[in-house]
Amino acid sequence: MEKFVFERKRKTTIALSCDVLVAGGGIAGIAAAMAAARGGKNVVLLEREYLLGGLATLGLVTIYLPLCDGKGNQLVFGIGEELLKLSIEHGAEANYPSAWLDGGSLEERIKNRYITQFNPHLFALRAEALLKTLGVTILYGTLACAVTCEDEMITSVIVENKSGRSAIAVQSVIDCTGDADICHMSGAKTVLHEGGNGLASWYYYYSGGKVTLKMFGLADIVPDQMPQNAGSQEKDQYKASKVESLDKNHRFSGVDGEELSRAVIAAHGKMYEDILEHRKTDNSYVPVTISAIPLVRMSRRLVGAYTMDDTENRKYMPDSIGMTGDWRKRGPAYEIPFRTLYCNEVKNLLAAGRDISVTDTMWEITRVIPACAVTGEAAGTAAAIGNNFPKLDIAELQKRLTAQNVKLHVDSPH
Repeated sequence: MEKFVFERKRKTTIALSCDVLVAGGGIAGIAAAMAAARGGKNVVLLEREYLLGGLATLGLVTIYLPLCDGKGNQLVFGIGEELLKLSIEHGAEANYPSAWLDGGSLEERIKNRYITQFNPHLFALRAEALLKTLGVTILYGTLACAVTCEDEMITSVIVENKSGRSAIAVQSVIDCTGDADICHMSGAKTVLHEGGNGLASWYYYYSGGKVTLKMFGLADIVPDQMPQNAGSQEKDQYKASKVESLDKNHRFSGVDGEELSRAVIAAHGKMYEDILEHRKTDNSYVPVTISAIPLVRMSRRLVGAYTMDDTENRKYMPDSIGMTGDWRKRGPAYEIPFRTLYCNEVKNLLAAGRDISVTDTMWEITRVIPACAVTGEAAGTAAAIGNNFPKLDIAELQKRLTAQNVKLHVDSPH
């Protein structure tokens, strides 16, 4: 028999109000907050940790995957490119994209995809400074735990932090949690990824006078992405990285608290063993920093007005809000429809980043940094226009995105 307790009735204080609430401060959340603030809206950004960037910074997944199609054509512009440049403002850790940033030829761009590696700490600090200059209110250590709804609209988001429990009154909400938490709480239809997640825990280590990133388990990189002019250390780093789960028998959904703790502990155990193994032959080998959050790739997502599939390569989408390529291979180019960002059950809710409405096979493509930035910018721009997203003026949204240097269609000039 299930045990339970009765909590006393709550009267929750409305501590803040905003035009746009962005839940989650990863890449999608940063892009959404930037776009909404630039659109003149009062924006509150919730982040449960105490650093921006999500997996890209706290998870140490510091590979800014390609903004191009692998055939010399840039697909991602706007905030997606702006954040790449921001991430290496103080220098790239590896793979500076000179072919793209220094006027390289088409042949050079074909050989070297528009990819880079950044320092997670500098990127997070720089992103925070940028959002502050835009007037975004950042609430760290703050978890969205419930919502209130009226007439198919979210009216407030209930949050908890060191101040206790409070409410934030909202006009619209952008779910960038990575796990579609707000979508789930609000009654929007969601679905779990069928395959679950494998174990990984990236870390930086010091050895031989150098600090190096080790992509320990499930490395989001494939050999053909390595620049032709990469140094031996870079090539060795990628060659040595694992592309499988640290434990093939361990899968986790990403939306169960106890399960997440077990997964993190298991990954830590594998990492500790790896470090000790290296120290047997190299006493200078020590970890510098390790992933501070679970490396969840795909967990729960919105079931939106449209569910996009990876078979829709180069398909024209009349409501496209931007494009992305396939980080795993050369050639594909996808136009992402606005319909993947909203649902019909909750009118003032948008999803961005890992939360958008795609099939499992397409999820593998849209979960990474470039697509997260594209969908985040589109969501923030849409929220600057209105808050009934199924009825939003798509022509106006596309007009604004185009003015923000976003390329919408494969065959359109840029």
